[in-house]
Amino acid sequence: MKKITINTLLKWKQEGKKFASSTAYDASFAQLFESQEMPVLLVGDSLGMVLQGKEDTLPVTVEDIAYHTKCVRAGSPNSLLMADMPFMSYATPEQACQNAAALMRAGANMVKLEGGDWLVDTVKMLTERAVPVCAHLGLTPQSVNIFGGYKVQGREDAQADKMVQDALALQHAGAQIILLECVPASLAERITKAVNVPVIGIGAGNVTDGQILVMHDMFGISANYMPKFSKNFLTETGDMRKAVAQYISDVESGAFPDDAHTIA
Repeated sequence: MKKITINTLLKWKQEGKKFASSTAYDASFAQLFESQEMPVLLVGDSLGMVLQGKEDTLPVTVEDIAYHTKCVRAGSPNSLLMADMPFMSYATPEQACQNAAALMRAGANMVKLEGGDWLVDTVKMLTERAVPVCAHLGLTPQSVNIFGGYKVQGREDAQADKMVQDALALQHAGAQIILLECVPASLAERITKAVNVPVIGIGAGNVTDGQILVMHDMFGISANYMPKFSKNFLTETGDMRKAVAQYISDVESGAFPDDAHTIA
């Protein structure tokens, strides 16, 4: 696989070419994903749940993410590798820079932050200091205690309008990718058309530029539950490599997510 950069994804958006992405946490699976030409990998703080067995992502530390980022980079030298900034690791712009530096040194190409326009100053400071940013909107799992659970976001008109404005503000501040989680497909389409940067969706319909799945959901081995928007590709193929290839193909064709895996 040729080296994937943000310019690759931007070119694909402009061409209307959809792309797949997945979480990854170790070298072996990272190598498997790269062998099937998965262009984007994320070391997600989801590791707190799928690897550590926690109830949510809040206990994950910068050290945890940095360790797994090193592992994934060792197995996949050519993917665009994003790393999550854990809970309270970017409470101030200065703190964000210090912690983002640790993740970039571990091998990340980009960091991902959860939040709306309150992150504008942080995103500006990071990008001015050569740290690319993916801005995560919608259901932001680090805010689970504010939301009162893992609930769909953006169904009300005012909330939807605010999310569109947040996406534009974060793009203007320098964010180079927008990630939308658990939002109605109609809102995801509005945001994808409104911004010039690639938009990755999870539980946001097939209208975004890219899709992402937690790898454990892709293989049907999540310890807790399978979200409605996730699909077990292993049951259809019986082989992990074929499952990854099928996921990538279905995303590129727009076949996944279909109506059964889309939030209304």
